[in-house]
Amino acid sequence: MLSPSYILLLLCNSEDNCQVYDPAQNYKIVFSSNDYNAAKLWLLEDEYQPIEGRLLGAELV
Repeated sequence: MLSPSYILLLLCNSEDNCQVYDPAQNYKIVFSSNDYNAAKLWLLEDEYQPIEGRLLGAELV
């Protein structure tokens, strides 16, 4: 499969406050943490696979 069937978006600010957004639910926050590794672990526990790459917040506007 060339593209994932379901995508979640993990965004963190410079203070490591992280939120996981669900684009399929109008970008609803589905998880929040003040630690990047905790957010990453939450995604991995649900068997999400990372897609390499980074976006700046300005690129989403």
